[in-house]
Amino acid sequence: MSGRRQPPAGPAAELDDGQALALLATMRRIRLFEERVAQLKRADEVHGLIHLSIGQEAVAAGVCAQLRGDDPVYSGHRAHGHAIAKGAPLERVMAELMGRVDGLCSGLGGSMHLVDTEHGLLGATGVVGGNVPIALGSALAARLGDSDRVAVVFFGDGAVQAGHFNESVNLATLWGLSLILVCENNGFAEFTPRSAHTNIERVSDVVAPYDLTRETVDGNDVLAVREAFGHLLAAARAGRGPMLLECLTHRVRGHYEGDPARYREALAEEDWRERDPILRLERHGVAAGWFDGDAVAAVERDAGEAVSEAVRFARQSPFPPAELIAELVYADRGRG
Repeated sequence: MSGRRQPPAGPAAELDDGQALALLATMRRIRLFEERVAQLKRADEVHGLIHLSIGQEAVAAGVCAQLRGDDPVYSGHRAHGHAIAKGAPLERVMAELMGRVDGLCSGLGGSMHLVDTEHGLLGATGVVGGNVPIALGSALAARLGDSDRVAVVFFGDGAVQAGHFNESVNLATLWGLSLILVCENNGFAEFTPRSAHTNIERVSDVVAPYDLTRETVDGNDVLAVREAFGHLLAAARAGRGPMLLECLTHRVRGHYEGDPARYREALAEEDWRERDPILRLERHGVAAGWFDGDAVAAVERDAGEAVSEAVRFARQSPFPPAELIAELVYADRGRG
């Protein structure tokens, strides 16, 4: 724990066998979905810049599993995992990435602009840190509406250097809003290591002057993420926000699909297997008796089938009609 203000005492909700298996299933679905997206990108079936979160699945799963459907969530340019963990249908996410009309945004938003209001994903953006002040607005709306909804915003460590991040944290603490800032600190701001753009190693230390409750955890351990976020969520739900959770994680891919990633040091296969959040939960879950090898195999099989069905659905969906552009640009104000 870093910081003077501490989350309230008491454990997060106890994890039962079903919840452990659900966390594993969410991470596996995200992993297989994104691996398939990488293949489709190389085949030119997925369009635009694609940023994958392979290796970071524990953050999305550990956070979103505890949210209600009406809790607003905002993401950035690496949004697929957050959308899936929040409940967005795989087939509609895939259709969006393939530019098809049955996508979440009728195929017009693409990878960096996923929106699924039905499941509480109120938007992703390619503007680094641009989602933070918008999430602040949702937290303020909850306050004005006397609601216990908690707004959650995901961002990378590079966003912390933006002026609007600090402005938003200042207002959130000033007004005591129920906002949880979740930083996926993978050590790189696009292509730049953290040490090259700041002398402050931990994001939780950056916000120290604002005296908000903050914690740094191993972001490749879904159980650690879940427990820490559970404490913060309970406090925010009770009106004791804002909070910051910094998750130290690792993205396996470069910044975008096609990035040669010459700026990164290769991670040895054995090191990655030790840090892989999915394999870590599989090993721990079997040892703890939460599930067995057959259940693990079934999770992977079900995820693979779901991803294949998502691809089939997306391929069968037509491209958006040309007239849709005008319909979405101009408002029909009616007659009279």
